[in-house]
Amino acid sequence: MSVVGPHGPFGNRRPLDSGESLRSSGPPPARKRFDSAAAKSSSIALVSSVVVFTVLAFIVVNAPGWPSVQQYFLNEHWFWYSLPKIVDAFGVNVRLFCTAEVLILVLGLLIAVMRSLPGPVFFPVRLIATIYADIFRALPSLLIIFILGFGIPGLGIAGVPTDPFLYAVVALTLVYSAYVSEVYRAGIESIHPSQEAAARSLGLNRFQSLRYVIVPQAVRRVIPPLLNDFIGLQKDTVLVSSIGVVEAFRESQIIEGAKFNSTPYMALALIFIVITIPLARFTDWLVARDRRRFAASAR
Repeated sequence: MSVVGPHGPFGNRRPLDSGESLRSSGPPPARKRFDSAAAKSSSIALVSSVVVFTVLAFIVVNAPGWPSVQQYFLNEHWFWYSLPKIVDAFGVNVRLFCTAEVLILVLGLLIAVMRSLPGPVFFPVRLIATIYADIFRALPSLLIIFILGFGIPGLGIAGVPTDPFLYAVVALTLVYSAYVSEVYRAGIESIHPSQEAAARSLGLNRFQSLRYVIVPQAVRRVIPPLLNDFIGLQKDTVLVSSIGVVEAFRESQIIEGAKFNSTPYMALALIFIVITIPLARFTDWLVARDRRRFAASAR
């Protein structure tokens, strides 16, 4: 048997009429204030940006040397003349970057694992890996490229390759593997020791724990910083022009020397901007996604 109150089935309450329902369905006042503040902030940011860039453009175009700078660096004819040639040469940069990146990922992970091996018996292994990382992080990349690119072929040993592209790949791999190994090591050390303890309790040895439990988790955590390192690697491919590799920067130097105009450098800068900025934004998106996942898991 149902119980009905003195004021009907709703007790002391009564159903809302259609007008009340419509009035209560709107956004709360706090949300309206927030949207209004966000719109105002966006408008102020837009106006201030326009003002700042307008002032900078006015100062530049009214500088005494602007006509000569425009002719020497922003010549439309030489820009369109050099752009296809530099784009073709940029293929060497891409090939160099992709080859070195694969080697860096493997060698960097190997060095990181060597440095994370516990126990006194592995001290020599940890020492070698530490010395490697310290030396190649301390030396400038250009110096390593010079030493390998000119020093080894200069020995004149029979059978030793003399291709500068090979030594460019080796030099970049040695330098960036040292940096990437530190990124990997930070990821490995971020894994809680209980993960390894659980793996060992299931009968896995140290190397199996690293392979199946620790390293896979560490690699997923360090993908964003790895992408930042590879953005730097992509830009540092221009350094190999110093040992005779004809890549995009070297091609722009050749054109500049032949035409006595530096506009090819601006064409090269545009290519790197088009390639690098989307990768940087993708990296930022990955970092933000990881932060959201961490915040959600911490609740």
